[in-house]
Amino acid sequence: MAKGFYRSFLTIGLAALLASPAMASERERINFLLHCSGCHQSDGSGSPDSGIPDMRGRIGHYLRLPEGRAYLVQVPGTAQSSLNDGDTATLLNWMVSSLGGKEVPADFSPYTRDEVTRLRGNPLADVSAARTQVITRLQKMGYRIE
Repeated sequence: MAKGFYRSFLTIGLAALLASPAMASERERINFLLHCSGCHQSDGSGSPDSGIPDMRGRIGHYLRLPEGRAYLVQVPGTAQSSLNDGDTATLLNWMVSSLGGKEVPADFSPYTRDEVTRLRGNPLADVSAARTQVITRLQKMGYRIE
């Protein structure tokens, strides 16, 4: 009887640990490494010389414009990811909090599963043109972003 009690106790404890915010954050870091780091590097620095932007301290600027917020979901790496819409929203929110720094607007609303579903359903026809348009608008607003 004691063995069964301890197994149940251990199982409940393990489940609580895996459900903790620290483990959720680790899961998102792993998803970033699996789904984003191939282009954006493990630290988010990208490969600017190859056209892959550095997201560190810049991703938050995109959230200042509705089309910038949409762009982050609609870029091919996000839009075509094997992650479901809910996991994609969670990953994007993790990226914003981990890579956005002080550039994240104070009124940032986290991505939702429904928002990701809607935006993924409208893929970008010209990724480069969409990015240029967002960056141009941000620069006109006074934000330094490349």
